[in-house]
Amino acid sequence: MQSELKIAFIGGGNMAQALIGGLAGKLTASTNIHVIDVMPTTLKLLSERFGVTTAAAPSEVLAMSDVIVLAVKPQQLREVVAEIKPFLKSQLVISIAAGIRAADISRWLGGHQAIVRTMPNTPALIGQGITGAYAMSGVSELQKQSADALLRAVGETVWVTDEAQIDAVTAISGSGPAYVFYFIEAMQKAATELGLSAEQGRQLAQATFVGAAALASQSDEDVSLLRERVTSKGGTTYAALTSMEASGIKAALVKALHAAADRGAELGEEFGKE
Repeated sequence: MQSELKIAFIGGGNMAQALIGGLAGKLTASTNIHVIDVMPTTLKLLSERFGVTTAAAPSEVLAMSDVIVLAVKPQQLREVVAEIKPFLKSQLVISIAAGIRAADISRWLGGHQAIVRTMPNTPALIGQGITGAYAMSGVSELQKQSADALLRAVGETVWVTDEAQIDAVTAISGSGPAYVFYFIEAMQKAATELGLSAEQGRQLAQATFVGAAALASQSDEDVSLLRERVTSKGGTTYAALTSMEASGIKAALVKALHAAADRGAELGEEFGKE
């Protein structure tokens, strides 16, 4: 059911387009969505594809919005926040900019507390994403519900109560698609080395990941049990997993995710500097 929620997007890039595609004509009418972007081609595309209103710079439309979505690159956020500050009243502000802490956005906005910081991932582009989200104390229950509905337009949501956990979300799901692509690449490489064509390797590797992920998501059992069921002692799967364990692949992967989380925290410090 559509609501009368008025949403303004600052930035019209890929993630904003994914969200708009999931929202326009569904959660709210297309005419209730306004997009600000400096690229005329982007604005033309969004207007023609979704029927939203557009502009090249902030205006009084922001003051009439219920929600403002910050969808620009992290290094651009401080400048953008300064531009929207004059139009800010009690609107909910949702940031999808990686690494920027809610407290810093609040400080740049003169102490505004109705802020939700999020970490979406790229499968949102096909409506299969998952977004980690953190709400500051100034976010009302109704605003949190609106944020959740907006983010669910492109997939699932996971809410955390400690903003530091967003760094873990970034490491696991935000950066996670790259790890999956990395493993698919390795499987495709092995396929060609074992005599299959590149197309056969691509088809087998991708279908295996999609199918295994679907099986895991639909099962009530732990993935370790699912793994054990495919692993007969002395069999082919056992040989592969034994080789991986000997190479320390699981430990290396866990270490890599810790490195990603640490880097997320470092980016927060870097971008939040005065």
